[in-house]
Amino acid sequence: MKFMREYFDNILKEIDSEIKLFDFYDCDIIDNSLNMIVKLKKALSDLREKLLTYEFASKDEEITFFKIQKPEILARLLFFNKVYQIESKIPNGSNKVMNEYLHQELDSLTFFFDRNLDFYQYYRSKSNTFDEHYFIRGNENIRLNSGSSQFDRDPNFSTGYDFKAAKILSNEMLRIYLNKRLQNIDKEKDMEETRARYSKTPVKFTGKKVALIELGYALALSGDINNGRIEIKEIMDFLGAVFNIDLGDYYRAYITIKDRKKERTIYLNAMIQSLIKRMDEDDTI
Repeated sequence: MKFMREYFDNILKEIDSEIKLFDFYDCDIIDNSLNMIVKLKKALSDLREKLLTYEFASKDEEITFFKIQKPEILARLLFFNKVYQIESKIPNGSNKVMNEYLHQELDSLTFFFDRNLDFYQYYRSKSNTFDEHYFIRGNENIRLNSGSSQFDRDPNFSTGYDFKAAKILSNEMLRIYLNKRLQNIDKEKDMEETRARYSKTPVKFTGKKVALIELGYALALSGDINNGRIEIKEIMDFLGAVFNIDLGDYYRAYITIKDRKKERTIYLNAMIQSLIKRMDEDDTI
């Protein structure tokens, strides 16, 4: 039991460390999702192969695997597969059109919830009364209507209801993703209005982009903007709009700043020195 748990934990740790590396809401989300689909299918396949030569020590261990462990990986696969479908089909057009499209996707999550309310309540309440029926292999009659997907049709690697458990977890991740996606569309609308307002002014940042990016990270991490409740993307979009400049791949620029050998905060240090010099030279009281 310890061996399988450690093997699973290592797989999940490796997967989640990769997921943390990219921005869900940037222009590369389709490619990133495809890459994660490939990796997660490989992880699931490896887990299936491992199970071929592994015997569960008890019913409890088998239930734990199909109720908790496998659904964690399968849920991530279902999530990225759905994100890929959503983003590759999102219509071009106004913010209103995109809002309607994303709200339809949210509604589909409610549809799944309504159709599987009893099992959803059972699973989320962490009940175990029917675990042997739901999460032990071989219950053919129960599995008939379980709705397993293309990723999960091997009777030796599925009870059917482990797919439903994964679907519940996946849908919760999708709900968070879609709501954040909608918030970002609203923010983009506000930013367009800000950009239009400031584009009529002569204020422009004429230094290097990396300098403004350095400043942006410092402002975002200072905790002094919106009481610290602001994301890097928001501050970069704001600075780009105010100073009429496209900051591009600011995260890559941040990595360059971070990897500087001698002086990491070149621009901030230069600003400090300029201010101190002005203070020293200023004779006004």
